[in-house]
Amino acid sequence: MHSSPLSLAQLGWRPYFQQQLSLQVVELMASSSINERLYIGRIIEQHRSGVIALTETGVFQLTQTPIQASETDKLCVGDWVIFDNEQRFIRLLDRQSLFERKAPGSKVDTQLISSNVDSLFIVCSLNQDFNLSRIERYLALAKEAEVEPVIVLTKADQCPTVDEKRAQVQSLDPFMMVHALNALEPEELIELNGYCKQGKTIALLGSSGVGKSTLVNGLMGFETQLTSSIREDDSKGRHTTTARALKVMPQGGLILDTPGMRELQLSACEQGVSETFSEITELANQCRFADCQHGAEPGCAVQRAIADSVITERRFISYQKLMREQAFNSATLAQKRAKDKAFGKMINSIQTESRSRKKDNF
Repeated sequence: MHSSPLSLAQLGWRPYFQQQLSLQVVELMASSSINERLYIGRIIEQHRSGVIALTETGVFQLTQTPIQASETDKLCVGDWVIFDNEQRFIRLLDRQSLFERKAPGSKVDTQLISSNVDSLFIVCSLNQDFNLSRIERYLALAKEAEVEPVIVLTKADQCPTVDEKRAQVQSLDPFMMVHALNALEPEELIELNGYCKQGKTIALLGSSGVGKSTLVNGLMGFETQLTSSIREDDSKGRHTTTARALKVMPQGGLILDTPGMRELQLSACEQGVSETFSEITELANQCRFADCQHGAEPGCAVQRAIADSVITERRFISYQKLMREQAFNSATLAQKRAKDKAFGKMINSIQTESRSRKKDNF
């Protein structure tokens, strides 16, 4: 934790949040149920028992009432919140960006990852873990959140074909920033300092064993995360980061490390996928038929581009897979929300009827 007090600006405060505050403070201060003093804080840690907020005056662990429990469940690291003298959660400010995914496993729900991020470091190691399709998956997430994606290729010292793999990644988007480095060498990390300036927030995403914790340690200047070796046979790693936490870097910015994700399913991410595969989206508009599935239909501009080696078969398959996945998960989540809403209405109806009967009996 940072030893000296931090201003709101150093924590990432900006006009987007200030504009919300000016309207809400009047409303909140007029409420007799809220204490006289209100605080603005940023969520830096999230635990099952609650959340930790950092303010200009220090660190606070927010408590919650049963009514507020459903609200704080929707919080995530990076959020800006308002709370009172008794450290009770009052209000969540609108987010400027949000990373979320379908909850892992068979659970039908979304899981919030982080919010109010400026740059996303998509970390991929230059060993057997190197996977263009996985990078595209993370890119879709960043594009959907409207956050700058930065590709960080780690373990460059262990790869004899660094330039070739860097070129493969750069081919996904010619304007995207791609860095290949050894995170154990401090001088190589200097090229990342531009993203770590005061008031900026960066998040790291990547599978286990790619070196995210090593990268965090390097940017922080000391070991804040445990690291572990990977299995030599498949380059897979173990989870060394077990919780999300926002930390202040020596460069002035804030960094969020997240546990490695063996499963990152997309939901409600059509725009992000379309932007990630913009050349395929543009080609699809040139097909003869508006409902072209890009298979054996005549006049398919996408299949013609594949035949002419304008786009690769791998990239097209990745595009189709992510589009199908996000559409399926979005529909499943929408069905769940509809069922939950219907169930809520039924409960309210039963409670209203019960109250009415009690009143009639009296």
